[in-house]
Amino acid sequence: MRQRAKRREGVVIAARMTKTVVVQVDRLVQHPLYGKRMRQRRRLMAHDERGECHEGDRVLIIETRPLSKNKRWRVSQVIRRAAG
Repeated sequence: MRQRAKRREGVVIAARMTKTVVVQVDRLVQHPLYGKRMRQRRRLMAHDERGECHEGDRVLIIETRPLSKNKRWRVSQVIRRAAG
């Protein structure tokens, strides 16, 4: 039985490559001992077939088969465009 693909929401921080964007995904985790909430950031490369994403856009990405050495995510939709 196949599992559902993982979904992440993040901000495009680089869109200089052809059909590829770099998305930064932030999440809050609680420190196991001290309880302080910390921000963890992860940079993921995502496939953007139509080239519609620009820096600053908030996007939804979904997990997919390996598309290249570092690319395992695909842009599903643009949630909010960057201002300007």
